[in-house]
Amino acid sequence: MSAMIQDAADLLFDAATDSEPIGQLTQRYPAMSLADAYRIQQVNLARRLRDGRVLVGHKIGLTSEPMQTLLGVDEPDFGYLLDDMVVPDGASVPGSAFCAPRVEPEVAFLLNRPLRGPGVTIDDVRAATEAVAVALEIVDSRIAEWKLTLRDTVADNASSGAVVLGEWVPYSAALDLTGARASLWLNGSEVDSGLGSAVLGDPAAAVAWLANAVAPFGTEIMAGQFIMSGSFTTAASVRPGDAASATISGLGTVSLSFS
Repeated sequence: MSAMIQDAADLLFDAATDSEPIGQLTQRYPAMSLADAYRIQQVNLARRLRDGRVLVGHKIGLTSEPMQTLLGVDEPDFGYLLDDMVVPDGASVPGSAFCAPRVEPEVAFLLNRPLRGPGVTIDDVRAATEAVAVALEIVDSRIAEWKLTLRDTVADNASSGAVVLGEWVPYSAALDLTGARASLWLNGSEVDSGLGSAVLGDPAAAVAWLANAVAPFGTEIMAGQFIMSGSFTTAASVRPGDAASATISGLGTVSLSFS
């Protein structure tokens, strides 16, 4: 492992631990490639697993045009979700646990069989899905002021923060996730809405993309794990005192507040 990869991983780990953001890694390390960024992410995943955390899911980021526009990138990315990143529905979380949190509505997929790329299709995803749920993702950037490139956010675990999951709804072909509408609410006001078609045309297509994208790293998505498939809308910034919720037609509502 290069010194740059270890140093960058250490900087991000300390930033997350202390909730103190750092400057752009790509300015500090101009030669850092996208492959390097995923290696940095994997270093911190291995560190968290050694500390006793459990890998419970995966997230896909930057699947919708609003989110790509917001961060100035043109392709999705992915990160990991650990057991201590799952927040109960309706919970209050300390704003001090994050650097610059934002929230976004998504569909989560729960698998009952593994997905192993390459070559995973939308039909494979549907066949492997046990249930889906409305979810609210807290995205957070350990890179100061969200001034980042794709390589920065990838190194920073795809800007993962935490997730709130709703009730699991058994998956069936009758569920139209492409046409489902998500509404994002902040302090009682709707701040944005969008359709599932905003997520690579179909949230299941995003899950297929993920299964194929992680394959070169020797990773498969295991049965029992869940996947956050990407935001239907842009993300809304939150601060202590805010209450946020997400509703997706056919799946219900989840909420949380920031103390």
